[in-house]
Amino acid sequence: MKQLEDYVTTIPNFPKEGIMFRDVTTILQDPDGFKLAIDLLIKNLEGVDFDVIVGSESRGFLFGAPVAYAMGKGFILARKKGKLPREVISEDYDLEYGTATIEMHKDSIKPGQKVVIIDDLIATGGTTVALIKMIERLGGDIVSIGFVMELAGLKGMEKMAKYNAFSLIKYPGI
Repeated sequence: MKQLEDYVTTIPNFPKEGIMFRDVTTILQDPDGFKLAIDLLIKNLEGVDFDVIVGSESRGFLFGAPVAYAMGKGFILARKKGKLPREVISEDYDLEYGTATIEMHKDSIKPGQKVVIIDDLIATGGTTVALIKMIERLGGDIVSIGFVMELAGLKGMEKMAKYNAFSLIKYPGI
């Protein structure tokens, strides 16, 4: 039986020399790999009491929405600036070369709701920290954070220390 990491394609020296790019799209394109990823995310959430899942644009949608559906939970979108039609809250976060802004509808999280965040990758943790700030500002209680892949060398998971965070695949480098 294949392991989830068997579905990941690694591209050396992309986007620059010394980087080992871990391509999550090869998990998604294989029906067995995609099913395995969703099943493992669900397994890691067994016994966790929560109301909704938040996923960030765009690969967080691809993994979080099927988990929400399978577990009978709502799914909330966190999108790039200017993409949501109603009143939003926003949070800026750092990128490798600059900053970006992520937004959620202001009414997407109700005070006291128990929230799970799901995304494809944790690297530096910037996007997830921005999500955490918005969810907590809206009164949500983050009960778990799940990632398909973790680039441990970038230490993003350290920023998740006070949360019940997990990754399905852990790569030691960057």
